[in-house]
Amino acid sequence: MSGTREIIKAAKAAAPILAAASPEVKNRALSAVAERLLSEQAAILSANREDMERARDTLGAVMADRLLLTPERVAGMSAGIRDAVALPDPVGRVLRRTERPNGLVVEKVAVPLGVIAIIYESRPNVTSDAAALALKAGSAVVLRGGKEAFRSNAAIVRAIRLGLSDAGLPPELVAFVEDTSRESAKELMEAEGLIDLLIPRGGAGLIRACMEHAKVPCIQTGTGICHIYVDARAKQDMALDIVENAKTSRPSVCNAEEVLLVHRDIAAEFLPKLRERLTDARAARGLVPVELRLDARAGAVIPGTAAGARDFDTEFLDYILAVAVVDGVQDAVAHIAAHSTGHSEAIVTEDAAAAEYFTRAVDSAAVYVNASTRFTDGGEFGLGCEMGISTQKLHARGPMGLEELTSYKYIVRGNGQTR
Repeated sequence: MSGTREIIKAAKAAAPILAAASPEVKNRALSAVAERLLSEQAAILSANREDMERARDTLGAVMADRLLLTPERVAGMSAGIRDAVALPDPVGRVLRRTERPNGLVVEKVAVPLGVIAIIYESRPNVTSDAAALALKAGSAVVLRGGKEAFRSNAAIVRAIRLGLSDAGLPPELVAFVEDTSRESAKELMEAEGLIDLLIPRGGAGLIRACMEHAKVPCIQTGTGICHIYVDARAKQDMALDIVENAKTSRPSVCNAEEVLLVHRDIAAEFLPKLRERLTDARAARGLVPVELRLDARAGAVIPGTAAGARDFDTEFLDYILAVAVVDGVQDAVAHIAAHSTGHSEAIVTEDAAAAEYFTRAVDSAAVYVNASTRFTDGGEFGLGCEMGISTQKLHARGPMGLEELTSYKYIVRGNGQTR
């Protein structure tokens, strides 16, 4: 039997202990984990420096930022776990209660999923976020990160497991798959009867592999070809602020903007402002300029790179923005329907009717009016840290917080009824 399968089985064996734990026990354990992240910070940062050094020649600046840990980011990881402590416990909530004519009381009650596995790439903060949410939701978690962050992830897991031991809970509740080969990912996908939910967090290739090959329940997450549509009646200064934030604040994340759609009536006025803001002004300040990949109509207004056949279907995760001119909100919605991954889309407009049409017609997990797509995040939505962004519709959609990490069962109480 493989080492990966043994790790999964150990997590499965420990899961009932956590499922039966009280909210107080879970919160005490999470607080201990948060403390351990801080006390083990030196070891975590040392491991991260090794990862950064090994990845120096293979990762670009944007992706390297995803991998980097700093004292501030480790403190943020610890704070995220404390935020989870403060959230209401999702387990044991009575979702519905019915008393039948025969006297039976039927309750639909939230319960832990059991064992949650997550396959993820690059970002070591996912390790602590995923562990904290799973533990709070009463489930064991199996973590399988990428090779580029292996040392960082291992150091973080060691701190988490020390915290669990400090609180008297089995460290096996947070399992770490040391094998970063495709074979270990395949084993997680095929661990029927051991894993109750598999969550891939990474690029389109990883998510597609899970969708195609997983034999365990799987959530489609992450890939974000996010659009912003600037309507004819937009406040243009506001639109520029929103577009710049959505594209440049952190281009390596899934809620960053990848496509800009501009109403034809304002294209001649707005697009030169866009180029000045995102390209010329950023270059003048020593910042990375945004490369604008323009459709034919946009290219007739401003200079830039001609958009290729796949540019409106690409998650760049970089300082690149595909730009198209559209005839109106209906055209924008049709473009989004053809190219979006169902993550996050925004409209900038002062036209209430256009905003209403956009929010009703766009079929994505998060739809914004006059705000940046960068807010699609569990913390920003008040859910605490998140397990991922689901771009499907069953059983979870959008940022996956504690509620999305529970299932339910029916508890039926009687006094001798027979059928």
